[in-house]
Amino acid sequence: MNNPVNRFKAALADGRPQVGLWSVLANAYTTEIVAGAGFDWLMLDAEHAPNDVSSVLAQLQATQASPTSIVVRPAWNDTVLIKRYLDLGVQTLLIPYVQTAEEAARAVAATRYPPDGVRGVGGSTVRATRFGRIGNYAREAAAQLCVLVQIETRMGLDNLEAIAAVPGVDGVFIGPADLAASLGHMGNAGHPEVRGAVDAAIGRLARCGKPAGLLMVDEPSAQRYFEMGAQFIAVGIDAVMLARASEALAGRFGGAPQLDDTPRAFSY
Repeated sequence: MNNPVNRFKAALADGRPQVGLWSVLANAYTTEIVAGAGFDWLMLDAEHAPNDVSSVLAQLQATQASPTSIVVRPAWNDTVLIKRYLDLGVQTLLIPYVQTAEEAARAVAATRYPPDGVRGVGGSTVRATRFGRIGNYAREAAAQLCVLVQIETRMGLDNLEAIAAVPGVDGVFIGPADLAASLGHMGNAGHPEVRGAVDAAIGRLARCGKPAGLLMVDEPSAQRYFEMGAQFIAVGIDAVMLARASEALAGRFGGAPQLDDTPRAFSY
């Protein structure tokens, strides 16, 4: 048995835009539904959603037959957490709150076996090796692992080029919500300073030749960022889609709640 090819990593390397969906419902049944919708990639969020290793495992099993690539965001840049998700068979990770090249290098090292990194060897006991059925897994795993790092602070922006240059970093994701807080605009990711910083970051990454990503639930803004050169964008969030669609249906029968209708083009 061969190690599965990471289609998402191959698409980034080829320069092909990838349209994604952010998943926070933390449920294998709903994840199976949205994984069949036709998106290129699906983010399973374990930072700001009630996911853990067990729930991610169930969602991986539920989506195994889907052509949609699965990306997982751990709760932190933590070697132990990263190891556990990799052992489940996760091939693409988005590491949050990376601020320096050293932190990016630590994230990459957590995905590599010695002597190139510090990942522990699970061998034939783990799902990633198909329980020992992928005989060459340890030698070839790194080639199919994709490391994305998330920039969401002023310090991260200051170190953007250095972070992008770290060997093993396959893409850089810009997080406008935390970036807004770091820039002094808490809760206002649409502030001109934040928008300007995000726009500039996309351009800087393009000049570095490094794929850039975003979560952008406003469709015109998502299209604009694809046109600017961003390569992987999540264009919706499953929980938000469910909330708005159910509210709209209830509203047509006179039961909609009072909503804050402030436009929000940027997401976390």
